[in-house]
This record gives sequence, structure tokens and C-alpha cells, in this order.
Amino acid sequence: MLKSMTGFARVEAQGSWGSLAWELRSVNHRFLEVSMHLPETLNALEGELRSRVGKALARGRVDVWLRHQTAAGVHLQLNTALAAELRGLLGELADLWDLSDYRLSPLEVLGWPGVVQSGNPGSSELPDLALRYFDAALAQLQETRTREGKALEELILQRLDAMRAQSAALRAVLPEIETLLRERLRARLQELAQQVEPGRWEQELLFYLQRQDVAEELDRLDTHVEELARILRRAEPVGRRLDFLVQELNREANTLGAKAGDNRLTHAAVELKVLIEQIREQIQNVE
Repeated sequence: MLKSMTGFARVEAQGSWGSLAWELRSVNHRFLEVSMHLPETLNALEGELRSRVGKALARGRVDVWLRHQTAAGVHLQLNTALAAELRGLLGELADLWDLSDYRLSPLEVLGWPGVVQSGNPGSSELPDLALRYFDAALAQLQETRTREGKALEELILQRLDAMRAQSAALRAVLPEIETLLRERLRARLQELAQQVEPGRWEQELLFYLQRQDVAEELDRLDTHVEELARILRRAEPVGRRLDFLVQELNREANTLGAKAGDNRLTHAAVELKVLIEQIREQIQNVE
């Protein structure tokens, strides 16, 4: 089953520790690229979050947002050990740089990450809670990507059916087209002033028909169509495989158009190229 690279998820939770809101957005990208937007108090989770995204998704640009708000009436407390350590470091820096006249504002110290801590119940469990709700958001994102992938698969299968119909219609008229090509060549040779020898006539006819023969292109086209349909049923990410096959399909359609010696062939080649381009546009979002 296909999975899209486009998706959205939002999970919110509230407790004695305040509120959490995870928001995940993903769009198409050649590789997996994750952009994190976390509050300073939970920045330490970034490595674990990236690891979990990498295990769940193969491709796409993923933006991860976390918004955390502490509960009203939260008791704040000073991390005295960290404040004392900062004071010692400031003294060393003052001695090193001769900063005897430097005065550090208490507000600067309070703004340092970790100096002010929340004393509300459950604050120590916040990192684990954040990871738990992140997993829920990630699962939701995968569900949306799977739903959109199913829709993409249906659109691609419709185009493949249309391509099969074009190929079958062409095969049905190939004998008639070959007969017309024979008559066209015979008429041209009869216009020559000199008589063409029977052996030469057969050689020219064979060469002409080989140049106009599209049976091999149709065979390869049908093979690529069936292979593409088979790949759609695979469980793993198949976006790059599909992209390669679409290039092969386009090559056969171009050759078919170049060989066209009949308006029906020309029209079919154009229709096939339109269908292939529509498939190519859809697989740009396939993981």
C-alpha cells in the first residue's frame, strides 16, 4: 500500500504539569528531513524525537512543533546549585578578563535555562509524558499519510487502466496500419521513373516496416505498466522505484510517437504521454 509524504497531526494533553500540544506537518521531499521547534525546557528530547521519526518515516520534510504551558499557580523554585556554579564561573571569567567593574543582573541569571524550576506536581514526569504524546501524534501522522497514499494509489491505478486500454486499442489496429503502410510504400515506388526489381521491393518494404514497427515498444510499455501495478502493492516505501518506472514509460511513449506512421499511433502516443505525466505528478508525493 502506498503512503503519501503529505500529512498533518495534532495531539493535546493537560495535567497538573500544565498543557502540551504536539503539531506535526509533513510534505514531499527527496529524503527525510526533520525540523524541530521545541521549548528550551524540553530541548534535551530532540535526539530521541529524531530517532523515533526516522524509524517511522522514510521520506519527506517533517516539521515538529511542541508548545508547553505551565499550569496556573505553579510554584517556582531556584536551582541553587546551578546558580552557585554560574557565580563561580563568572568569578573565573572576571579574573581572566579583568572584569572587576562588571555587574551581573539577577534577571540574567534567572533567564539561564534550568536556573528556575517548576515545583508543580508531575513536572519531573514531563519529558516522559511529552514522548508518550509525541508517539500518539506520530501515529496520527502515519495514519493521515496512509489515507492519502490510498487515494494516490487509486488515481494511479485509474491511469494504468487507461494506458492498458490505449495499448489494447493500438494492437487491434496494427495489422490494418501495416497494410496501409505497405500500400503507401508501393504507391511511392510506382511513382519512380525506373522499374523496381521484385527483390529490391521486398528489401525496401522490410526496411520500411521495421522502422515503423511499434510492437516492441508496446510490449515494453505493457511490461512497465504491470510492474508499476505490482510495485504499488509492496509494503515498503516505493516512491523512488515508481519514479524510475515512470521515466521508462515516458521513454517508450516518446519512441512510439517518433515511429508513428499513422495518425492513430500519433494520437495514442500523445494520450499515453498525458497519462504518464499525470502519474508522475502523483508519485511526487509518494513515500
